[in-house]
Amino acid sequence: MYEPKPLPFKKALIGISEKTLAIHHDKLYQGYVNKKNEIGDKLYEFSHGKKDLSLANQSYSELRALKDGETFAVNGVYLHEYYFNVLGGNGEPSGKLAEALTEKYGSMVNFLSYFRACGLAARGWVVLAWDTHEATLRVYTGDAHNQGGVWGAIPIIVLDVYEHAYFIDYGSDRAKYINDYFANLNWEAANAVYEMARQIKR
Repeated sequence: MYEPKPLPFKKALIGISEKTLAIHHDKLYQGYVNKKNEIGDKLYEFSHGKKDLSLANQSYSELRALKDGETFAVNGVYLHEYYFNVLGGNGEPSGKLAEALTEKYGSMVNFLSYFRACGLAARGWVVLAWDTHEATLRVYTGDAHNQGGVWGAIPIIVLDVYEHAYFIDYGSDRAKYINDYFANLNWEAANAVYEMARQIKR
């Protein structure tokens, strides 16, 4: 049984209210954890000889529906954990990650401008990831939890741009939300993930 992770910070955030955080973490994220566990229990029956595997079908079958729901729920859990993990900081770029981003994009301004633009272009997620295939940093976007992700890429900085992440506090002003997201970014936490991720090379 997967247990939800508590918020990794206690300080108030710039712009993002406690109400938004409570709904986002305690209800939406918790809901994905619940569905992850529920689907896992049902898949256990298939993987342990308690369900008829001969009924599996690509057009429609219970197994197909569960496997599709599994990736949506599991990624819904993990992406939110990555998102919350890098909040609660002072927003000042620092460490090896900041150095690597400056080298790759020419300047930190270039990286931040590009990432912000991706945040306006995406419908769900923006992910700075370590691509283990090419041993480099890349920015990917996704329109759903189980769309747009790249296997072999490890998320480092994850931005949720679904309306539930900002609409209470910002209305339709997603650009302001993204600016405040970076003002709240915990670069120490992001650096810790980066240092771990870049040890993995294919």
